Amino acid sequence: MNWKKRFDRRAEFAKMPERACLQANGILIHPIHSDYMVGILLLMHEPLAEAFMTTAMHLFEGEQERIEAIDVKADQDICDVNRMALDAIGRLDDGSGVLVLTDILGGTPSNCCHQLSVEHRVQVIAGVSLPMLLRAITYRKNDLETVIEKALSGGKNGAVRIDPC
Repeated sequence: MNWKKRFDRRAEFAKMPERACLQANGILIHPIHSDYMVGILLLMHEPLAEAFMTTAMHLFEGEQERIEAIDVKADQDICDVNRMALDAIGRLDDGSGVLVLTDILGGTPSNCCHQLSVEHRVQVIAGVSLPMLLRAITYRKNDLETVIEKALSGGKNGAVRIDPC
């Protein structure tokens, strides 16, 4: 089933609040459609996107669905990056939305994201860290806002000072 049909089906269930979703510990989940999940696009300076994706696959012991990595080369045309990102978003979005994670605010990858986040189903976080990515993957069967909240908290709580023994 293509993403447009899935999005339309999901919209139908959203009109039925008693069956559409369930609150569990303040987290919105969709028990009827457990196959829905937020897509994740890693859009970073080369070689970070692929490195983050490889590390996540290692930690989660295998291939992850609906995650793609785009490594942006130093001299790559911004129009090419936008086109690749839009194509990836089309593949990743099942109607749940897509979270784009980028490495640094103001760099070419994050500058491309301004145009991507025009639609409400695409949200962008700059300043990615591994704890942030792992939280996003862990909670992506929830709604997009919950995934963003969990990812940001993972990034914030994952950066700690380690004092000497």
